[in-house]
Amino acid sequence: MATLLFYERPVPLNVDVHLKARLGSLGANAGFAAQTNSIPLAAVEFIDTAREYPIAFTGNEGGALFPIALVGVRHNENLFVTPDNRWDGRYIPAFVRRYPFVLAEKQGADDFNVYIDEAYPGFNAADGERLFTDQGEHAPLLQQALEFLGTYQGEITRTRQFVERLQALDLLIPRVLEVVRNNEPPMVLQGFSVVDEQRLAALSDADLLSLARDGYLALIYAHLGSLGNVIRLSERLDARLAAATPTAAEEAAEPASSTRKKRGNGKDT
Repeated sequence: MATLLFYERPVPLNVDVHLKARLGSLGANAGFAAQTNSIPLAAVEFIDTAREYPIAFTGNEGGALFPIALVGVRHNENLFVTPDNRWDGRYIPAFVRRYPFVLAEKQGADDFNVYIDEAYPGFNAADGERLFTDQGEHAPLLQQALEFLGTYQGEITRTRQFVERLQALDLLIPRVLEVVRNNEPPMVLQGFSVVDEQRLAALSDADLLSLARDGYLALIYAHLGSLGNVIRLSERLDARLAAATPTAAEEAAEPASSTRKKRGNGKDT
């Protein structure tokens, strides 16, 4: 999983270095996430995510996989971030909402360091909120962010356990996703895995009951149902391309600044 996706200058948060630092709100600005076509996803997000985004699994071949929400079909393009940098979706993945903070594992330890992206446009904004008090204590903004990061990290651990169960039961298979567009050849998306429904149906009653009791069966069906959202990505791409392409009428229109001749005195106006 690319834990530092769209973090440009992540540095360890340090009370000595960042004692006077302030953080301004970007409001609805999601421009930092505009150049990615997938977002890592925690299992607890599957139900909300499945209503809008395709959910698949990706990772190194033969290694551990991790779930992602697919937000685009072309490289470095998020179809849910508008040209004016708004997030155009009802649900925003937690991976996005935690920005500009992130946890990174300490080498040789089970603990984590808190990092902040100093490239965040609101970093050290004059009207921003303090991260630390003058006494070096966590200010409310930082305390809230740390609580969110702690909860999120716990969900990531549970997500890995969920994926490990899927792999132990041999339920995940490679799948090519096709994005079909009007009057265009299909766009093929590779490198993903999905739950195989035939293998799922062939599980023993004991395995199915275990999946259900652990809450995993609901997650599996949310994932399978979400794959129908691939068509929504196609529609979003078509809409974006149409908005970027001038119509024939626009191309034929005379520019408003064109020069006109004034009759009678031979001078241009």
